[in-house]
Order: sequence, then C-alpha cells, then structure tokens
Amino acid sequence: MGRIFCIIGKSSSGKDTIYKRLLRTSALHLKRIVLYTTRPIRAGEREGVEYHFTTAEKMERLQREGRIIESRSYDTVYGIWHYFMAKDNQIDLDHFDYLVIGTLESYVMMRDYFGQDQVIPIYIDLDDGDRLTRALRRERGQSKPKYEEMCRRFLADAKDFSAGNLEQAGITRCFINKDLKTCLSEITAYILSFQGA
Repeated sequence: MGRIFCIIGKSSSGKDTIYKRLLRTSALHLKRIVLYTTRPIRAGEREGVEYHFTTAEKMERLQREGRIIESRSYDTVYGIWHYFMAKDNQIDLDHFDYLVIGTLESYVMMRDYFGQDQVIPIYIDLDDGDRLTRALRRERGQSKPKYEEMCRRFLADAKDFSAGNLEQAGITRCFINKDLKTCLSEITAYILSFQGA
C-alpha cells in the first residue's frame, strides 16, 4: 500500500525547494499530486506544475459533484483564494507513493480522508528571521509584488503552526531547513524508513 508524504510548514520555510528535490531523488520513487488554486499565477509558475490554476466556479462545481478531498480558503488582501485537492485520477495508493505540499489544515483533512497510516506529515521549520528574508526576496522578484499579502501570510503562520495546533494534529517530527543538504538527507532517510516497512 502506498503513502502520501505531505510537506507542511510556514511560508518561505523552503517547502517548494525541498519538494522539487525530493521528486528528483530517484531512490524515493515519489509521484506528484498537483493541487488546485484560484489564486493568480506567480511569475515563474506553470499550469499543472506548481498548481492547477482554476476558478471559484469550477471549484464549486467539483464540490457539488463530491469530488473535493480537502479544501481551504484564505481571505487575502486581494480577495478570497481557494486551495484544494480533487478526485481527479492522480492518486493510486495501491501502486505508488506520492509527495504533496499542504498546510497543517490540509494534512489533517487528507489524513482523515485516506487514513493515518497512508498520510505521513513532513513538517519543515526555519527561524522566523530567515523566513522573512526569503519571503521578501521572493516577493521582490514578482512583477507586481504583494507585500501586504506576504505580511498577512507571515503573521497567520504563527497562529496556524502554534505548538498547540501541531500537537493536536499529531505532528511530533520536525525538520529544520537551516542547511538544505542536511535537511534533505534527513527527510530522505525518513521517507525511506516507511518505504522499507
């Protein structure tokens, strides 16, 4: 039986970089799950790679059809942005292991949908000062920087990833991304420990 390894963590903790590197680690044999979002595409992103970029109307249709596994919405300074996982034939746990990026909330919903043994959290953390520096650098690279939204996300993360919320979700393992090479090595060994079981 396959598993879904769910990368979670605060914004700018390095989740995207770790996700991409793990997918390229041939020993892990991980497949991607591409989530959906209604937020605008960022510079450098591609449809079907980082996300499937869609509309609120399509999301509502999938919801009516009972095809949404998990979803969450954020009231941003630019309007409401939705993120969700859909039943769209991407997932075959009888034959494959998968890697996905999510939030603490989405991890809990996936775990409840697929089962605790099938969804394994990989919590990435980093010092707040380092995260803020990374977030600012990334936002400056956008054609239309959204600094207010960057700040909103940064502040929301402190609440979302509080010690109480992590404990309630059953998150006991944390990977510190101060040194990318070390962090990747630790996560790779962790995933392999499940694949060998």
